[in-house]
Amino acid sequence: MNVHLPTQVQPGRPEPMGALARDGGVNVAVFSQHAEAIELCVFDASGTRELKRYRLHGPHDQVFHGFLPGVGPGLVYGLRAHGPYQPEQGHRFNPHKLLLDPCAREIVGHFHWSDEHHGYEVGHPEGPRSFDRRDNAVTALKARVPEAIGPAPGRANAPRTAAADLVLYEVHVKGFSQQHPAIPPALRGSYAALAHPASIAHFRRLGVTTLSLLPVQQRLDESHLAERGATNYWGYNTVGFFAPEPRLASAAARHDPALVHEEFRTMVHALHEAGLEVVLDVVYNHTPEGSEAGPTISWRGLDHAAWYLLRADDASHCENHTGCGNTLNLSHPRVTQFVLDSLRHWVEAYGVDGFRFDLAPVLGRGRHGFDPQAAFFTALRQDPLLAQVHLIAEPWDAGWGGYQLGRFPGRFLEWNDKFRDTVRRYWLDRSVRRGELARRFTASSDLFHHGQRSPSASVNFITAHDGFTLADVVSYAGKHNQANGEDNRDGRDGEPCAPFGPEGPSEDPAVIALRGRVQRAMLATLLLAQGTPMLGGGDEAGRTQQGNNNAYCHDSPLTWHDWTRADDALTQVVADLIALRRSEPALHHDRWFQHAPAAAGERSLMWFTPNGHEMQVADWHDSHSHAFACKILPGADAPADERRLMLAFNPDILPTRFTLPPGRWQVALDSCGELLRGLEPPRGAPLMVPAHALVVLRSLD
Repeated sequence: MNVHLPTQVQPGRPEPMGALARDGGVNVAVFSQHAEAIELCVFDASGTRELKRYRLHGPHDQVFHGFLPGVGPGLVYGLRAHGPYQPEQGHRFNPHKLLLDPCAREIVGHFHWSDEHHGYEVGHPEGPRSFDRRDNAVTALKARVPEAIGPAPGRANAPRTAAADLVLYEVHVKGFSQQHPAIPPALRGSYAALAHPASIAHFRRLGVTTLSLLPVQQRLDESHLAERGATNYWGYNTVGFFAPEPRLASAAARHDPALVHEEFRTMVHALHEAGLEVVLDVVYNHTPEGSEAGPTISWRGLDHAAWYLLRADDASHCENHTGCGNTLNLSHPRVTQFVLDSLRHWVEAYGVDGFRFDLAPVLGRGRHGFDPQAAFFTALRQDPLLAQVHLIAEPWDAGWGGYQLGRFPGRFLEWNDKFRDTVRRYWLDRSVRRGELARRFTASSDLFHHGQRSPSASVNFITAHDGFTLADVVSYAGKHNQANGEDNRDGRDGEPCAPFGPEGPSEDPAVIALRGRVQRAMLATLLLAQGTPMLGGGDEAGRTQQGNNNAYCHDSPLTWHDWTRADDALTQVVADLIALRRSEPALHHDRWFQHAPAAAGERSLMWFTPNGHEMQVADWHDSHSHAFACKILPGADAPADERRLMLAFNPDILPTRFTLPPGRWQVALDSCGELLRGLEPPRGAPLMVPAHALVVLRSLD
């Protein structure tokens, strides 16, 4: 950008936050409750030479603002904040540190970890209470004013899938396509690759409706990873809450933020054209600045005491409800505004269809813990734009009282880890009773049947990015995270798994067959259960991480999908299960099952022992018997072509004889493949349900 800079900054508008081109100039608005002054520092296009510095007007209602006439898109800038440096009161202003605009739409430069980015003298006897006077402007990240891009094309063709019909597919943008042979090498690992016809063909074959992308907002790699040349592959360390991660763009685009933006928008539009939704995993619980001992990149320097939750007994220390050193203070109205502005931006500018909130209890935390009626949730529910998109919570954080499964308000869906562990333990070693599986299979009514919530509120999953892949669940006896550099201390201890033989890959046909049967039974339980199913990306093809259950720092073949070893037969099983779920109304019924007979518009469900008797209290508490069945009955006003269904669960090592209800029945699906689809057992005859299998039967009368 080569323009004549004005000598003074004019008063600007206090909204929207950030720096945006308008009215023949650039308007800047920055929040700080406690700053005494904020300066706008303008740099040359490379971001290495400061050209001019302006003191912004204000504050007015906690916002500093200014208008620079005669400039526009391409302006590179940073901020400096003046105020008290009183760590014991939570204030850490240091004007020697150039700060990144929290609302930057484009970020220029490359962050390198060095002591000069800290507001205190690293190594000083007083630690974070000391003060560092070195200027870090040359190496600090800067923001760039973007071109106006207008509404996302993906807004016009969004599929708008109903909650009852959702089938989520959690996937990493790069990992999915980095080794895909049908995708051009120049595109692999990118946004463009995710929307390539070969990728779309796979998603459509499976029948999933919604891609849940691991974080795509611009991120930083933590210092301990950077020191050893590793990366935060998962992306849970956001620095640019309004900008797509450039490393996930194609090689031709990643060096130009504007091209990155356009590639992302084009990806969403193309996926929408194929009937696929896009949900983003977002991290509004912490920032890369870490604890009070971390660097001053943006938020800390602008107003540490307002942006972060601080310890009530010592404001020089951050509350750490995230395990990442700091916790964003969503109880502050301006921080809430920041998050809402960011969310709207991703819907308006990029066309996405919803969000999965990492460590979501932080969004409702105040001084007295988690509050389901927190201001953020109220604002989110009444926002006219965000009220249209999917909202999914990871309902736990790392702080006291952080496990809040079932307590989120409104339209939130919630990751249900109780479903994950119960299903695994039932099929792996039969260490849970039938009643616990029945409860989880029917959308965990003990957790979600309140406050007008629907069964779809339970996001059922058996694997996710965090933990074993499905293939590893049945191949390892414990975690193998040595490659992470933390002596296998990281990752979940005691994660339910069982190798069914020696750990790791096997050439024993019996071991391979048994592992396959158990995988398919768990997949069938997931995809036929009431609630919202979420499939872990790659599980449908047998993806392994060699027993690593915390592969967050591996951008390598360990975490990439290996398409040369993809299990096509398993992929087809998943496709068949999703197709069956879609074809049978009772299998995506989003109302709570009633006792028979069901009222009009409802469905009923009954549980039976293998001998055909309805389950009694003693049966539910019988720890020695594991096989059982359920029968789903349509209501009185159901369409004539809606059939009764029977699902038989047999986790035992031997086939089990099941007495069928009266009438004609036909096998609709056998997870292990021993019973032919369409098989019609003789009327009144029992059915031998194979070992380690879930069988679905459909009534014919």
